Amino acid sequence: MTFKYSVTLPISGGNKLRRFREWAEEHVPALSYSLPVQTPIKTETMTIKLLSIEDRRVLLEAFAKSSRV
Repeated sequence: MTFKYSVTLPISGGNKLRRFREWAEEHVPALSYSLPVQTPIKTETMTIKLLSIEDRRVLLEAFAKSSRV
């Protein structure tokens, strides 16, 4: 699979990857995405790679409706 699209979301603190996976399972379980291998604790954002522009729209809509990651 080729993840051609991306979205950068605000997320701070530790365990960003685990927290995002848990959030995605709950809010967008059918979404295919690729996460970075690791993220520094100091960063305030995280870039998620997606398969399509439609997946990007779905993720952004779910993120806007939820109580952040």
